[in-house]
Amino acid sequence: MNSSPPRPVILSARGVERRFESSSGSTLALQATDLEVAENDFVTILGPSGCGKSTLLRIIAGLDQPTAGEVRLDGQPISGPGADRGMVFQSYTLFPWLNVLDNVCFGLRERGLPRAEQVEIAQSFIAKVGLIGFEQHYPKQLSGGMQQRTALARALANAPRMLLMDEPFGALDHQTRELMQELLLGIWEAEAKTVLFVTHDIDEAVFIGSRVVLMSARPGRIKLDRPVPLPHPRHYSVKTTPAFSALKAELTEAVRVEVLAAAR
Repeated sequence: MNSSPPRPVILSARGVERRFESSSGSTLALQATDLEVAENDFVTILGPSGCGKSTLLRIIAGLDQPTAGEVRLDGQPISGPGADRGMVFQSYTLFPWLNVLDNVCFGLRERGLPRAEQVEIAQSFIAKVGLIGFEQHYPKQLSGGMQQRTALARALANAPRMLLMDEPFGALDHQTRELMQELLLGIWEAEAKTVLFVTHDIDEAVFIGSRVVLMSARPGRIKLDRPVPLPHPRHYSVKTTPAFSALKAELTEAVRVEVLAAAR
């Protein structure tokens, strides 16, 4: 039986540590951490509040600098933000003075693409996130889910090497959150993107991830790294399968241990 060749590692974090200094002393938020992400991986990161999940993601995004260690994307050190990494935050980060179309076009405009090309690319991703007919609407006219669809389209329109997502669905109601999970999975399956996704939700981590990484209580370190043995395309019915239940049970217990450790 032939096995698929290994996919190339495109992101490599080595010995990444983050320490915060203040007048009251020094706080180690993230222990020396190693992480590799292969092309087309969908890695979800779990852990208790304050464990360094978002800190690690911000370092990979180039929005923060490590105290020690380094991160490389395609072999090149990350020293700041770049168009090769698309970021989607939990808070709605759209420009309120721009409509949906112009929000999605923003990065393309900054790259100097002709307007016609901007619009063509933007329209294709607006269609993929289900916002046809809302191109001229402004953020204040959109629901939270629609704003996050716009933010996702804007990130994808720039054709990033990686998509970095920091609890992007955390502020949404349950039904909208589930719809966004299915939407993101469908886009990932179609576009073959590489995704790093921070979440507090164990169900979400297992359902959308191809790997789940669990971080310990602060100072954060990677405690578990588990592949998700669920097929693609993935449907919500997988939540009733023994494989889903077994992995969820393992992660639930592991997260509980870390939450209790953080509380102490």
